Amino acid sequence: MRVALIGAGAMGTVIGAYLTKGGVDVELFDAFEANVKALQEKGATVIHQEPENTFTIPVKAFTPDKMNGIYDLILLTTKQTSNAVVLPQLLNHMNENSIVCTLQNGIPESSVAEIVGVSRTIGGAMMFGATWVEPGVSTETSKFEAFKQSAFEIGEIGKPVTPRLKEVQKILQNVGGTAVMDNLMDVRWTKLMINSCGSGMSAALNCTFGETVENKESLLCEAFIAKECTAVCRAEGYRMTEVLGIDFDKMYWTNEEELLMVTDSFYKLYCTAKNGKASMLQDLEKKQKTEIEFINGHASTFGKKHGIPTPFCDKVVELVQEAEAKQGLNDMSYISRFDELLKDYKDVIEKM
Repeated sequence: MRVALIGAGAMGTVIGAYLTKGGVDVELFDAFEANVKALQEKGATVIHQEPENTFTIPVKAFTPDKMNGIYDLILLTTKQTSNAVVLPQLLNHMNENSIVCTLQNGIPESSVAEIVGVSRTIGGAMMFGATWVEPGVSTETSKFEAFKQSAFEIGEIGKPVTPRLKEVQKILQNVGGTAVMDNLMDVRWTKLMINSCGSGMSAALNCTFGETVENKESLLCEAFIAKECTAVCRAEGYRMTEVLGIDFDKMYWTNEEELLMVTDSFYKLYCTAKNGKASMLQDLEKKQKTEIEFINGHASTFGKKHGIPTPFCDKVVELVQEAEAKQGLNDMSYISRFDELLKDYKDVIEKM
C-alpha cells in the first residue's frame, strides 16, 4: 500500500517516523521547507519521556509540489484551516479506491467528504500528544505504554466496521494501538471535548497541560467546558465514550459531588502528559492562525444551533483570538477573565 502523510508537523513527524520504522512505504509532505530539508538530511527524531524509546530514522520527505502518482492511503494531519487549499490538490493523486483518513483535530469528516467524496473518507482521532521541538524533531508527550496501547481510534462515516477500515488499522498499528469503531462521531465528540478542555486552556493561558490542571480555577473551567461539550454532543444525537478508563459521558455533572469527580478525572488525565502543550499554543508561538474555531468554536457554533449556552467555550475562543490578533501570547494571569463566570463556585475551588 502506497501511503502519503500530509502535514509533517509535531504529530505528523511522530506518525511518519513510526510508519517508516514499521516498514510502511510512506512519503511525508510538508509545506515548511526547513522542516522537509531537516527530515531529508537528518531523518525524523521522536523524543520520548523514557530515553530508551527515543529514536531517529531516515524518512522520505518532500514539499507538496513533489507529490506524484496515485496513493492508496492519504493520512491527513494538517490543520483544518488549510483544507480548502490542500484537499483539492489531493484529487489529482487519488483513484476511486483511494482513502483519505483525516486525523485532524475537531470534527472534520463532513468537510473532507464534501471535497474528496464520502466513499473515499474515513475519520480518526489521535489519542496521544506531541510537541514540536525543531525541524525534524518532535517530543511524544504521552507515556510510552499508554501511547502503544491507544494511539488512534478510526471509523467510517455512519457505517459499521468495513474491510478497508481493517486495512488502515494494520497500517496505523505500526505507530500505536489502533481501535476500529462503529461509533465514529461519538469518538470525535469525545476527542473534541478533551481538546476543548486541555488544549483550549493551554492556548488561552500559554501553559502546559499540567499547568492547566495545577491551577484550580483553570481546572474548574475545564469541568465547565466538558459539561458544555457534553450537552451539545447529546443534542446532536451522540454520546461521549470512554478513553483511558475515563467515562467521558459522565462529564455532564449536575451537583457539587459530580463536579469534583470531573475535576479529579481531568487532573489525572492531564498529569499523564503534564509537560505537553497544545498545538494551538505552538501555533501562537509561531504567530500562526490556530484551529480554535474548529475546537472550542465548534462547540460554541453547535451550542447556538441547539440553544445551549457555552460561555466557557466562548471565553476560550475570545482569549485565543485575541492572542492571534496581537500575534503574541497570553499568560496565566488571564485566568481572571473567567472570574465572572466562576464567581458562584469559590467554595468549590476551596474543596479541590
